[in-house]
Amino acid sequence: MCADRARSALASAVPKQGRQIAGVLADGTPHFAPIGQVVADGDRVTCHLCGRTFRSVTAHLVSHGWTKLQYCEAFGLERSQSLEGADTRKLRAAVFSARMIFEPALRYGSARGRERASTGQLTRQAAAAARGRPFPEQRRQRSREAVPAAARAQLAQANRQRADQRVAAVAADIARRHGYAEIGELVQDMLQAGHSLARISRTCGLHKDWMSRHLPRLDPAVAAAIAASDDRLDVRWLPAIRKVGFADVASYLRQRHLVDHVSVNAIAREVGLSFPTVKSALSRHGLHAVPHAAKRHAAQHRAEEVAAGLGVDSVIEFIERRRAQGWTWQQLAAASGQPETWLRRQAASRG
Repeated sequence: MCADRARSALASAVPKQGRQIAGVLADGTPHFAPIGQVVADGDRVTCHLCGRTFRSVTAHLVSHGWTKLQYCEAFGLERSQSLEGADTRKLRAAVFSARMIFEPALRYGSARGRERASTGQLTRQAAAAARGRPFPEQRRQRSREAVPAAARAQLAQANRQRADQRVAAVAADIARRHGYAEIGELVQDMLQAGHSLARISRTCGLHKDWMSRHLPRLDPAVAAAIAASDDRLDVRWLPAIRKVGFADVASYLRQRHLVDHVSVNAIAREVGLSFPTVKSALSRHGLHAVPHAAKRHAAQHRAEEVAAGLGVDSVIEFIERRRAQGWTWQQLAAASGQPETWLRRQAASRG
């Protein structure tokens, strides 16, 4: 449909007025006026879609099958932007003033609007409706034109200073409430107690990333020490592993995963962390993560017990010898007391 619309707009506009295409939208629709701008010539306004001029582009959009909202969003215009000439707007205003006198519904609606505006409700609802919606190009252009580059830099600097002052005030209040003179002292003590920066932030009633974002500005020395520390990523492990008698993460992981053959998922549940966190810690401490560690260890232990009962070094050795002597799988299963499928899997694992 967009391609048909583009071809229709191109075919209808160029022969009639010979206007040049100003650009093409992402869907292939050509436009005949710049994005983010309303081109007016006296009392007539240029249609972006076909390049012709009208007293009211809003009324003309029905011929293209577009609504005003679609038009404004496609061409980067404010939703409140008028698409009519000055004289047309004056006529509409005069007609509306007369309707305000003779139509009770309009008077009631206008009174309700003024009431909502006076209480601030209208502003709050407009802000909520606009939240998450990107600024149209028209507003960006107006902002660039209204504020020179030097003024924008000064404004950004002032905003940065205000933000820094607010962050410093929040940090000072948190430190004071917890009995510390500086926020850095609070962070150091809580890190030594085994808390992560995310947990410290939550304990202080902040977003989990607050300390990570702002500590380098609040206390650069403490932030640098944390960044330089090799075990900073192990801090969150300490409370859990100390309860089971381990002093460091490397010895805990080595014993639980490689010696006790506890799986990564089981370790994650044991320490209250995520599966990726445990895998990352294994890699960080030079330990190889064994998939399905518990099941593989149980399977290996079973194979060793069966081999010992048969008087051979391994089940695979037993299978190879007997198969060379012409034994069938049924005979092997009867002699070993194990299912044929299990014996076949053992033989296949050799390859």
